[in-house]
Amino acid sequence: MGNTEGRAEIVTAVLRQHGRVLLVHRSPQRQAFPNLWGFPGGHIDPGEGAEQALVRELAEELDIGVARPTDGPVAVIDGDELHLRVWLIEAWTGIPTNAAPEEHDDLIWADLDQARSLDLAHPEYYPLLTDLLTEPKSAK
Repeated sequence: MGNTEGRAEIVTAVLRQHGRVLLVHRSPQRQAFPNLWGFPGGHIDPGEGAEQALVRELAEELDIGVARPTDGPVAVIDGDELHLRVWLIEAWTGIPTNAAPEEHDDLIWADLDQARSLDLAHPEYYPLLTDLLTEPKSAK
């Protein structure tokens, strides 16, 4: 697994429940993507696996417990400055709350229409949410 020099390794989660997803609003003081809506998550610490980082970040930011993912990410977003892996999480313990107010100043459960009206942190987030929140058409 190569790590491109200087590129941030980020893990995030789409928490999905009842046709809605949890979005966090990044504080205006944040260096990266300030004042935009995104998914909870963060950087992988040295010596830490991606799945382990995801479990830790969700505990730190939302005060919830999740099982270490056994499936791969539902999306990988590659850019010059970041390598972002996104997991779909549909089971957790606890109630998601903003446990990291220095990082986020709000969180909401949004359906697809609500998400469309928000300033999302990355252009690939909306197509991803469309895939995750659109019911598959039943085959006739």
